[in-house]
Amino acid sequence: MTQRVALATVLDRLAIDEVITGYAAAVDDGAWPAYRALFAEDGRADYRDAGGIEGPAEEMARWLAETMRLFPVRQHLIVNRRVRLKDLGGYPGDRAEVRADYLNPMRLDRAAAGTGSPGEADSGEADSGEADSGEADSGRSGGLSPDFVTGGRYTFELLRTGPDWLIHRLTVHEKWRRAPGV
Repeated sequence: MTQRVALATVLDRLAIDEVITGYAAAVDDGAWPAYRALFAEDGRADYRDAGGIEGPAEEMARWLAETMRLFPVRQHLIVNRRVRLKDLGGYPGDRAEVRADYLNPMRLDRAAAGTGSPGEADSGEADSGEADSGEADSGRSGGLSPDFVTGGRYTFELLRTGPDWLIHRLTVHEKWRRAPGV
C-alpha cells in the first residue's frame, strides 16, 4: 500500500466515523433533517429487531420523530466500531460496512406515554417539544435516571457518493433492553 492510499484510507475512516457519530447525534437531538441527510437517496433503515419498522430514510425520519417524543431525553453511545472498507486490489473502494455496538439510555415522558401521574414526567415541567428542536432537556430538571435502556449492534452499509460517505442501509440488532419502573 502506498503512502497516498494509506492516507486516503485514513481519511475515509474518519469520514465514516463522522457519519456514524452524526447518526447518533441526529437521533438524540431530534434533528430529523440532519438524520435524513446522512442517507443516500435510496437509503433504508431497519428497526424491526428493536420493535420498530423498516423503510426508506424519509419514512424512518417521520416515524422516529413521532416515536422519540415518548423519550425527551436520550443518548446513544456507539462504541466498538469495526470499519471494513471494500478493497479493490489494495485501493479503497466506494463501499464500507461498519458494525458497532450501542448503548442507548432514555428517559420516558410518563405523561405522554400515559403511565404515571401528571407532573411525573419532568418534575412538573411540561414538555415543550424541545427534543425535536435539538435542545432536549439535559435531565438536570428532575435528576431522574433513565428508565429505559437498550443495547445491541448496528450494521451500517455506506456508499461513497462523490467526496461524501452516506448510509445505504442501517440495521439495528437489539440484544437486550431494560425498563425498570415502567
